[in-house]
Amino acid sequence: MSTETVESNQAPANFADAPINAGLSKEEKIRFYREMSRIRRFEQVALKYYNGGKMGGFLHLYIGQESVAVAAASLLGENDHMITAYRDHGHALAVGMTMNECMAELFGKATGCSKGKGGSMHFFAPDKNYWGGHGIVAGQTPLGLGMAYALKYKGLKGCCLCFLGDGAVNQGVYHESLNLAALWKIPVIYVIENNQYSMGTSLERSSSFRDSLAKRAEGYAMDWDVANGENIYETRVKLGAAMDRARNECRPSIIEIDTYRYYGHSVADANAKKYRREEEIDKYKTQHDPLQLWRNQLVSEGVFSEAEALEIDRAAKKEADASAEFAMASEYPPVEDLYADVYWEVDERTESGRTGRHFFNE
Repeated sequence: MSTETVESNQAPANFADAPINAGLSKEEKIRFYREMSRIRRFEQVALKYYNGGKMGGFLHLYIGQESVAVAAASLLGENDHMITAYRDHGHALAVGMTMNECMAELFGKATGCSKGKGGSMHFFAPDKNYWGGHGIVAGQTPLGLGMAYALKYKGLKGCCLCFLGDGAVNQGVYHESLNLAALWKIPVIYVIENNQYSMGTSLERSSSFRDSLAKRAEGYAMDWDVANGENIYETRVKLGAAMDRARNECRPSIIEIDTYRYYGHSVADANAKKYRREEEIDKYKTQHDPLQLWRNQLVSEGVFSEAEALEIDRAAKKEADASAEFAMASEYPPVEDLYADVYWEVDERTESGRTGRHFFNE
């Protein structure tokens, strides 16, 4: 374990007093609550229409984990990037994507962020340094490494936050990425959102580890830490330290964030209440809900009142309902666009695109 990690693990319990949080304005703290509320309301509306047969494909809900994406997005700078797996709605909204473009994508409409051809697992916003949204388990981990490598190659002071779930930590490509990140000193932070279950399998039955999944970093001589994901202050402290190391010293890290999902692996997970006790789910909803905890925190700090928090939630619900109306009113992509945006060479009518010869030209 690195010296930095030891110090971080021994940080005072009141993370609100840490420099990275002490300077937060009331408006910024309220914005965190607003963004968490927007994510939850967006997904609740999406779930309603998915269950109503209005959407196809998969739907992996982020409900219960909202504070992680919001805390991470709040730390992003000009040259910082974010990439994640298929549970990507929360990250997308947190970095500034609109509900309209995201909801339309779920409905498969042309006004969606991926023109209706990507769906739930493929939200992208290159203009916001947000790169999805990847359906292959751990498939985003070498991509995050590559983006961070590009930053170092170009001499840009930035980093890449690469999110993955606890179910992806045993994929070979993730470990290959860790090895290269450490060898080449790449400014990437692997953020494990540990929601305790790999699809329908508990963490204890899916992974062999000592103390934490992040501790595996020691095998690659990397920095690591563990954060309580329901505490925005703590998450910002732990992620902020890792991002500073990456930007200023090109040192990669693994940060494991403990969190919990209220629903199944996806909406198609019919056994969500069979492989975990209903009492366990209720405990997290009533005692560990990140929205309620942050709301209570801000009320206790005098940042806003319960009435003002309720108004924020109402506005988020209204926005989510409106996004569904926008999506349903939008057109589906035309059939002739089926092969568009598949190969750049074809779209741009390059010689390779016209001839079909790309790598083997004489």
